[in-house]
Amino acid sequence: MPIFEGSSILITGGTGSFGKAFLRQMLETRNPNKVIVFSRDELKQYEMKQTYGDDPRVRFFLGDIRDRDRLRMALHGVDYVVHAAALKQVDTAEYNPMEYVKTNILGSENVMLASMDAGVKKVVALSTDKASSPVNLYGATKLTADKLFISSNHYAHNYGTSYAVVRYGNVMGSRGSVIPFFRGLAQRGEPLPITDFRMTRFWITLPQAVEFVLRSFQTMQGGELYVPRIPSMRVVDLAEAIAPGSELVEVGIRPGEKLHEEMISAEDSRRTIRQADRYVVMPTLAEWGFSEPEGEAVLDGFSYTSDTNDLWLSVDDLRRMLDELDL
Repeated sequence: MPIFEGSSILITGGTGSFGKAFLRQMLETRNPNKVIVFSRDELKQYEMKQTYGDDPRVRFFLGDIRDRDRLRMALHGVDYVVHAAALKQVDTAEYNPMEYVKTNILGSENVMLASMDAGVKKVVALSTDKASSPVNLYGATKLTADKLFISSNHYAHNYGTSYAVVRYGNVMGSRGSVIPFFRGLAQRGEPLPITDFRMTRFWITLPQAVEFVLRSFQTMQGGELYVPRIPSMRVVDLAEAIAPGSELVEVGIRPGEKLHEEMISAEDSRRTIRQADRYVVMPTLAEWGFSEPEGEAVLDGFSYTSDTNDLWLSVDDLRRMLDELDL
């Protein structure tokens, strides 16, 4: 029987862009018994109920991952967890560091412990390219959360719970996407601000991100950090795809921002296996019986960065993706 069929799944931060796409894809393709949307925003839950409120497979659970008791209650009888809840704004993190620590680190610890207590089978936590060699507080909190989930397999192995992490880059069509911002400026005839004309980014669509997470549940044994093999794009090419011929203005890199993003550092590459659609970064220390996955070891000194990627999107590719996703 397929892994999710007839199962109960909970997603933290379930009212976000990923959560909405995850819920839709899960209901349409995996036939779960129940999907629990766990989040702290009652307005967003109300708005989602207008679409899914009549589906008996969908439950809405109001709560904050900072509240471990509330998580324990929500996780009762749950088989699988997707941990997507996080504070994510880079500049906001620099001004409110402890709030990011409380949610991204301590909240993640709550998800880890409550899942173990509830007997959850598998947990996949969502990460970000900013967690690799972080240069800002947001990335540092996400790296800490990544290591927390990977190392938790030492404690949870005897409980029957396994943890893995999925790390990917910028998501086309997510709530924080630059696409509507650029489009609005172009409609008003204003120039598009580019922090640096050399800037590159990894690029993935929401459906691709969701499907990658779902497939990771099927292959994980616990302890993996999964990174999809996805294309890069130049930010100036994205601007041209969104608003052809618009004036571009270079405004300088913002505090905490990288010129090129990284998803696997050279240090982590020593523990990295390449597979057809992904890289698998193995744990530094694994005393719970971790078996090395099939695949090809990457070359010594390899790093997975957006400027050295072997997969690229052209202006035409980006424009076609925008049309296909109706963005």
